[in-house]
Amino acid sequence: MTKNSGSMRGRTVLLTGFTAGLGRAAALELAEQGADLVGICRSREKAEAVAQEIRQRTPGARFDWLVGDLGSQSDVRRVAGEFLAMDRPLDVLWNNAGLINLARETTVDGLEMTFAVNHLGYFLLTNLLLDRLRAADAGRVVCTASDAYKFGGRLDFSDLQAESNYSSFRVYGRSKLANILFTQELAERESEQGVTANCFHPGFVASDFSKNNGRWARIMMALGAPFARSPEKGAETGLHLASSQEVQDVSGYHFVNGKPRKVGLSVQRPGDAEELWRVSEELTNFTS
Repeated sequence: MTKNSGSMRGRTVLLTGFTAGLGRAAALELAEQGADLVGICRSREKAEAVAQEIRQRTPGARFDWLVGDLGSQSDVRRVAGEFLAMDRPLDVLWNNAGLINLARETTVDGLEMTFAVNHLGYFLLTNLLLDRLRAADAGRVVCTASDAYKFGGRLDFSDLQAESNYSSFRVYGRSKLANILFTQELAERESEQGVTANCFHPGFVASDFSKNNGRWARIMMALGAPFARSPEKGAETGLHLASSQEVQDVSGYHFVNGKPRKVGLSVQRPGDAEELWRVSEELTNFTS
């Protein structure tokens, strides 16, 4: 990872899913670059472990965390409120938390879990914090997506909850496509508000992402381990989108290896991004 110590000094970053893998690598690097960092995760113990690591690596770093489950809409609303109550600016929101399940599971809200965490959690948290991002000087939204979207096919708006013929990889791929479509629509809506939105493919990252995500994920991680990137390498494009002046005015793109890429019409129909936004508003009871 390219070091750029101090490049984030004076900027506040809110990062979800920071306790392992890519998220942990990003948290360590952002703290070293001087960011005022706030994390969101599900485990207080894991948060404290990362906080200790940050203190050891970067004495004097400012790092706080909030505990919440992004699969619970009440938790998302609570942690968003807790962040706003900190009365801090928000320069960068990095939506990174994600999962994949072997079998179909539902959240406390009765929604299919992969779609709820990987997309609706991003959608709701971002919208709850948009005013704070708009108040920043060039606020940025970064979403960890994946080129796994290519294997999910187009979104099936008649079955976004994957109630028929559940396939873990297809559902995961579609949740990553949802990240890309959300990014596109957010960028369009915020084009006059000074907030940019971009997402990126981290590559196949060697991490413990699979530990809490079922047997299928563990098998896939084991098979792919010889070809996997390090978490630090996987985080590079996200860090570039969060910090680089080169992309300050760039918005609405899916980045791969630091470069913007187009999403093919084989998985995206005209109007899909707008329709996903509308459905997401309904599913989260949020109107922008």
